[in-house]
Amino acid sequence: MGDKHLQLGRDGEKIAVEYLRKQKYKIICENYCSKLGQIDIIARDKDTIAFVEVKYRTSNWFGFPQEAIDKKKQKQIAKSALCYIKKKKIAHNNLRFDVVSICGNTVDLIKNAFPLDEKYIY
Repeated sequence: MGDKHLQLGRDGEKIAVEYLRKQKYKIICENYCSKLGQIDIIARDKDTIAFVEVKYRTSNWFGFPQEAIDKKKQKQIAKSALCYIKKKKIAHNNLRFDVVSICGNTVDLIKNAFPLDEKYIY
């Protein structure tokens, strides 16, 4: 991955963190890494822990950012989230997967962007 692409990703995550804070999310962790993958942001939204994927594009020329989160990426995020849940000994309720989609100057928060497939539950 090129330096420009990495910087774009970091910029997107900064924008997402600021946006989530304005939405009253409490940021728990940024760039959580497990042996199974990485989660951009883990945050608390009231009594729910949200595992947040950030997708940032400068334009929608190649589609909307959230369209890049395919089933394979969802599976990777879910497995990493389950590692976090197990490590922190968190109950399986009140968890969800959100997406912050950034396209140009537009920021969208998609709550419950995808479900946790039961086959990934420990």
